[in-house]
Amino acid sequence: MGSASSSSRVIYLDVDGRIQKVVFSRFCSPCDIKELFCTALGVPRTTNLSLLDSSGAMVSIDPTMPHNTERSPYRVVPVTSGQLADKEELFQNVLTQVAEQFSRAFKINELKTEVTNRLAMLEKRVELEGMKVVEIEKCHNDIKKLREEMASRNNSNFLEDNKKLTPRRDVPSYPKMLSCLEHMYHDLGLVKDFNINPITLKRWLLCIHDNYRNNPFHNFRHCFCVTQMMYSMICLCSLQEKFTQLDILILMTAAVCHDLDHPGFNNTYQINARTELAVRYNDISPLENHHCAVAFQIFSQPDCNIFSNFDPEAFKQIRQGTITLILATDMARHGEILDSFKQKVDNFDYADEEHITCLKMVLIKCCDISNEVRPMEVAEPWVDCLLEEYFMQSDREKAEGLPVAPFMDREKVTKPTAQIGFIKFVLIPMFETVLKLFPQIEEAMVQPLRESRDRYEELKQIDDAMNEVQKKKSENLTMGGKKK
Repeated sequence: MGSASSSSRVIYLDVDGRIQKVVFSRFCSPCDIKELFCTALGVPRTTNLSLLDSSGAMVSIDPTMPHNTERSPYRVVPVTSGQLADKEELFQNVLTQVAEQFSRAFKINELKTEVTNRLAMLEKRVELEGMKVVEIEKCHNDIKKLREEMASRNNSNFLEDNKKLTPRRDVPSYPKMLSCLEHMYHDLGLVKDFNINPITLKRWLLCIHDNYRNNPFHNFRHCFCVTQMMYSMICLCSLQEKFTQLDILILMTAAVCHDLDHPGFNNTYQINARTELAVRYNDISPLENHHCAVAFQIFSQPDCNIFSNFDPEAFKQIRQGTITLILATDMARHGEILDSFKQKVDNFDYADEEHITCLKMVLIKCCDISNEVRPMEVAEPWVDCLLEEYFMQSDREKAEGLPVAPFMDREKVTKPTAQIGFIKFVLIPMFETVLKLFPQIEEAMVQPLRESRDRYEELKQIDDAMNEVQKKKSENLTMGGKKK
C-alpha cells in the first residue's frame, strides 16, 4: 500500500477559478504531465503552458515539481509563440551568464602554475559537501601544511595505527558531481553547438549515475574523476584548437560512459569464471563491450538521448567513436595502443584521421588511470579503494578455485609494490609519450608521477628495512629458545 501511494503525485490547478485535482505517476515524463494539464485546461495537447505558483513564480512541469494544496493551487496559463521566443531568449541569456561565471572559475589553461590544484578542484568540491568558501580555503591550507610536515619527516608513516585514508562514500555529494559534469558540457560549448536539450542532459547524467554500481573503485565517483581529467586535458592542451567539436563530444561522452555497470570483477575473472558476459562477448574485452552496450541502451531512451537532434550519419559517427574509445580502456590492449601511438607521435598529423583516433584512444587511457597525477591526499585513498576491490576478487577466485594474480592477492601485495611497477612501466612511459605532443603537461602531470614513484620507492625501502628487523628479531628469539 505504501509503495502505491509513493508512486503517484497529486497537484491542484486553478482552471478559470475552479480547482482541478490532477493525479499522475511520478514516473511520467514532463511531456505526459503537460498533456494532462492541457486536458484539464480544455486546450489542445500541443499547447505550450506556463505554471505559476501563488506568488507568480514559474514552476517547472515535471514529476519533481513542488507539492501544493487546494488552498494554494497552481495557475495554468497558455503561452503564445511570441512569449515562448522571449522566454527562450531569456533562458539562453541566463545560461550564457552562468557559463561565463563558471568559465571564470575554471580557467585552468590560464592558471598553469596552479593546474595541479585545479585538476582536483571538482573532486574537492564533491568531498567537501556543504562547506563554505572560507572553509574550503582553510582545507587547502591544512593540506598544504600536512604536505610540508610529511616532507620534513623524510618518511611517510602517516598511516600508522591502521588510520587508513579512504574517500568518504557516505557524503550526499552526487548532485554536485552531476552539476559539475553538466557544467563541463556547457563550458566546452557542446550544448550550444550541438543543440543538446539541457533538460535531456540532466536526465541522461542522472541515468548514468544510476547505472554505476557501488563498487569500492569502479563507481560513479571514478566516472566523475576520469571525465574531469578529460575536461582538464582538453583545456590544458587546447584540444579544441586541434580537434573538431564532434571529437570533443566523443571524448567527453566516452569518459562518462567508460565503466557503466562495472561488476567489480575484471576481465580475467569474467573469462576464467566463464561468466555470462564472457560467453556473450566471446572472451574479447567482455567488460568494455558491456559498458558500450549499457551506454547505448541508455541513449535508446528518448528522455535520455542527448543525440536526438543528430542526423543518422552523425549519430553513427558518434557511436563508432565512443565504442572505439571505451574498448581502448581494456588494459590488455595497452601495449598495442601505446606502440601504435609511439610510431605516429614524432610525425603526428592532425589531418590524418587514423592519427587523431589513436591520440583520442591514448587520451582516454591516460584519464582512466590518472589518479597518481593528482595530489597525494587525493590519489592515495584511491589506491586503498582499488586494492579493496582487488582483494574482493582474489578472495572469490580462491573460493572458486580460479587462478589468482599476485598483484591482487592480499597475502602478497603491499601498497608500494602495487604502485611502483604500475607507475614506472605503465603511467610514466605513456604520459611521457603524450608529453612529446603537449609539453604543457610536464609540470602538471608528468612531474607528479615521478614524485609519486619516488615516494613509493622510499616507502618500499622503509618496509623492507622493517621486515628485515622483524626477521632478525624472530631469528634471535628462535635461537634463544633452542639454547634454553
